[in-house]
Amino acid sequence: MTGPVVNVYKAQAFSNQPEGSGRFGADIAPLSESLGMSGLGAMFVTVQPGRRAFPFHNHLGNDEMFVILEGEGSYRFGSDEFPVRKGDVCAAPKGGPDTAHQLINTGTGPLRYLGISTLNDPDIAEYPDSGKFAALGIAPGRSFFEAHIKHIGKREDAHGYWDGEEL
Repeated sequence: MTGPVVNVYKAQAFSNQPEGSGRFGADIAPLSESLGMSGLGAMFVTVQPGRRAFPFHNHLGNDEMFVILEGEGSYRFGSDEFPVRKGDVCAAPKGGPDTAHQLINTGTGPLRYLGISTLNDPDIAEYPDSGKFAALGIAPGRSFFEAHIKHIGKREDAHGYWDGEEL
């Protein structure tokens, strides 16, 4: 813990940009660990024009919300899209594909927002656009993806409950 106050504009961020992607990319500053919080997640996210930080996804175990601090964008939620701008708060309750969500920067400057979530561990995320799912777990002190993503697969890769067991 660094203290009970963190300035989001000075927080240590990492770049979340897959190589060769023009669609995805963001600077993400995790905040909860430095604030000493273990039950509430928070991150400060900066997304450049035309990009999104994460694929369209939903969580089965955690609620999220996003507070738009700067810029403008589009909030995909389920089968709908909503324009968002500074001052808007976006809900992303846990649930199925009807609660899948994604923020897209449609403006000409950076889109900056706070992502806040419960930290129910473990969690499952589903990705309706690609048909993937991810088993998520929290391991503080490691890189974001090492700390959170434990397994990514597709439903067609599924095994039976007793597969591999000595019967």
